[in-house]
This record gives sequence, C-alpha cells and structure tokens, in this order.
Amino acid sequence: MIDANDVVEIVARLDAAGIPIWLDGGWGVDALLHEQTRPHDDLDVVMTLGDGDGAAAALTDLGFTVHEDERPTRFVLRDPTDRRIDVHTVTFDPEGGGIQVLQDGTPWRYPPEGFSGTGLIAGRAMRCLTPGVQLLCHQGYDPDETDRADMTRLAERFGLTLPPQFA
Repeated sequence: MIDANDVVEIVARLDAAGIPIWLDGGWGVDALLHEQTRPHDDLDVVMTLGDGDGAAAALTDLGFTVHEDERPTRFVLRDPTDRRIDVHTVTFDPEGGGIQVLQDGTPWRYPPEGFSGTGLIAGRAMRCLTPGVQLLCHQGYDPDETDRADMTRLAERFGLTLPPQFA
C-alpha cells in the first residue's frame, strides 16, 4: 500500500531531482478532492518518457527498482515491501499535449489543459491531471467499482457529466 506520507516523500524526491510528475489514478483523484477517500495499492503518475531513468535513479534510496518495463507506454517501480509506482510516460507535442504510445503502437493524447491540475496530499500542493482529463482517462474500458466511485466523487465535486458506463 502507498499512504499519503509515501506520496509526499516520492514527489519530494522527484521534485528535488528536477523531474515533474502529475498524479493520476486514485491518488490523483484524492489530490483533487483534497482528502484521502480510500486505501491505495499504488501511485499512478504521468511523466515525460525522457525522465524515466532519472526517476528510477532518484527513488533508488527509497528501495524502488524497475519491476516492469513496458516503455514507451509505461513502467512500474516497486520496493521490497510491494509499494508500487505505475508510471505512464508521455512526450509533449508543440501544443503541450502529452502523447503516450500505447502497447499496440497507437498514440493516445492527453490534452494540454489536462496538465494544469493541482491538488493536495497531506496538506502539500501537487501537480495532478485535471478532473476532466481524469474522467477521460477512465474511459475506453469496463470500469470496476473503485473506478465508478472515484469518478462519481469527481463528477459531484466538479460538476462533470459521467458517461453511461459509470452509472
């Protein structure tokens, strides 16, 4: 499990290394809501593809090593206690959109405005994907109950319209 103190420490290490990240997934939702709403078994982040090796090096002292490497799409860092960081890698286009090359080779674009989100974890301000882009990222697959609960919280707080699969 990854707790709020873990998130703060991980983000601080990456910030100190000059590696910007944006929280995504469950912790990204909780950051936007300014409260932890549930336990989290990992930390989802978005970063540039070129920062991947530097991020892994910056977190070595915390016990993290590359556990899965599916770049250019993603990689997973894991420590001996099974704390996991799921890193989604992007390359920014001239308009500021983040292009993630999916495992089948097709590109998926995070819209530029998606990188303007800010939230709070344990009272600390953090960059995160915006509520609308969080909702966008949770489409295209059959959501589970956790996804439905997270997206419902975002929709209620930020006045978003949920797609039918979240009803």
